[in-house]
Amino acid sequence: MTAGICRWLARKGVSVAPFKAQNMSLNSFVTREGAEIGRAQAMQAAAARVEPSALMNPVLLKPGSDRSSQVVLLGKPVGELSARGYFGRSGPAANPPSDADSPGRTRSLGREALLGTVTECLEELRRTHDAVICEGAGSPAEINLRRTDIVNMGLARAAGLPVVVVGDIDRGGVFASFFGTTALLSAADQRHVAAYLVNKFRGDVSLLEPGLDMLRDLTGRPTVGVLPFAHGLGIDEEDGLRVSLRGTVRESVVAPPYGADVLRIAVAAVPLMSNFTDVDALAAEPGVVVRFVDRPEELADADLVVLPGTRGTVRALEWLRERGLADAIARRAAEGRPVLGVCGGFQVLGERIEDKIESKAGTVAGLGLLPVRVRFAAEKTLARPVGEALGERVEGYEIHHGVAELLDGAEEPFLDGCRVGSVWGTHWHGSLESDGFRRAFLRRVAAAAGRAFVPAPDTRFGELREEQLDRLGDLIEEHADTDALLRLIEKGVPEGLPFVPPGAPGGTS
Repeated sequence: MTAGICRWLARKGVSVAPFKAQNMSLNSFVTREGAEIGRAQAMQAAAARVEPSALMNPVLLKPGSDRSSQVVLLGKPVGELSARGYFGRSGPAANPPSDADSPGRTRSLGREALLGTVTECLEELRRTHDAVICEGAGSPAEINLRRTDIVNMGLARAAGLPVVVVGDIDRGGVFASFFGTTALLSAADQRHVAAYLVNKFRGDVSLLEPGLDMLRDLTGRPTVGVLPFAHGLGIDEEDGLRVSLRGTVRESVVAPPYGADVLRIAVAAVPLMSNFTDVDALAAEPGVVVRFVDRPEELADADLVVLPGTRGTVRALEWLRERGLADAIARRAAEGRPVLGVCGGFQVLGERIEDKIESKAGTVAGLGLLPVRVRFAAEKTLARPVGEALGERVEGYEIHHGVAELLDGAEEPFLDGCRVGSVWGTHWHGSLESDGFRRAFLRRVAAAAGRAFVPAPDTRFGELREEQLDRLGDLIEEHADTDALLRLIEKGVPEGLPFVPPGAPGGTS
C-alpha cells in the first residue's frame, strides 16, 4: 500500500519518500552510502523514484532467533538484543559503542532516544520532499507494546500524522479489525486515526458498501478505498521468515520456455533465510521454475541448487546436515551438477568457519566444496560492488560479518568468490538482477545440467520491477479515494474525530 501511494504520487509529479521507523526483516538492502535498510523500503523508494536512504528506515531488527535480533540503527549494526530487552519495561543500559566494543554491546536503545532519532529522520525527509508516506508495523492496537511504540501511534502522536488503518479482507474479519483497532486506542491516539482502507477484496464491491456505511456510523471515519485482490504482483517480499517452502517465489504468469527445455531451480529453505529475493530474477526468466525445498529427495530433478543467504550460517549448516541435504549437495558436486551459494550459502560451502560472533560456535567444518575459509568479524561488511563475471558487467550488494579467505584450488574467480567444477560461491546479493550476467550464468547451468534451455534475450528484470510498481500505483489511482488521501497529506489530522469506546486499557495510553 505504501509503495502504491508513493508511485501514484510520483507519477503526479509529487516529490515523495517512504518511511518506516522500525522494521523487522531478514530481507535488507545496502544504500549507496553503505547503510543497511529493509528491502521493502528500498522497493518503496524505487516506487517513489528516489534513491533509498537510511533516513527511510532508521531502525531495522534482524532476527537471529525467535527471541533475539540484531539491531541496525541508521544503517549500522549496534548489537544484539532480546525481545524483552528491546521492547521491555526499562530498556538496555549500555554505553555507546567504540572501536573496541564487541557486537554484543549495545548503545542505549531506550524508547525516548529511539523516538528522537526516528522523528529527526522523518523531519529531514519532510524538509526535502513534498510528502512522506509512513508505513506502520504490525497493528497500531498492540496494547502490550504501546508504551514503547515508535512506529505506529507513538510516531503518529510525536509527528502529528494522520493515520489510515489498512485491513487485509482476504484474511477475514476486516470490520471487526477496523472497529476493534480503533476502540482499543486511547482517546489521544484515536484523534489521529482518520480513515480506513480495505485491501485484497474479491467480489462485488456493492455488497461490501453497506458494511462500510455502518462502520462509518459506528466510528465516524470513512473508508477511503477498496483495493481488489491482484494476482502476480512481483514486488520484493519484506519478511524472509514467512516464505512458503512449497510455493514458488511469487504468483506469476508462467511463460513458456524460450528453448526446448525448462530449467528447474531448488532453493534450500535454510533457517533464518535472508535476502531470498536474490532468486526473484531467476523466477522472472521464461522457462525457469523456482521452488523452495527442505528435503534431499527434492533435489533429485533440480538443475541448479541455490543455498541462499542466512542470518545463522552455522545453524544453517547444522540444518543441512540434519536434513540429509548436505550429503545430497556433496553428491551433486561430485557428479558435476550445479550448486550456487550466496553470502551465508557461500560460507557453508567452504572448508572451515570460525565464528565467535554470530553463533559463537568457534571453529566448525564446512561442506568442503570450495577452497574457502571463513572468519566472522565484529564489523559488518556493507558495500555496493560493481564488477565483471562471465564476460558481463555485474552489480550487487554485500551484507555479511563473514570474511572469506580464498585458498589454492579455485578454478575461476567469481564475484569476489570462486568456482570449483560446477560449484559457485559469492558474497554478492542481487547479482542475478544484472540481465547479461544472469543469462550467461543460466547458459552455464543449462550446459552442465544437460538441458536444452535457452535464456530469453529480452528479459529485463529492472523493467519488470517497474511494471509491477506501476501496477501498485494503478491500484491506488483506480480504487482509492485519491482526493481524500490528498486532503490528509495536505491538511493533516482532521478535526472533530469522535472517540470510540472503551478506549485503551489503563496504562497503555
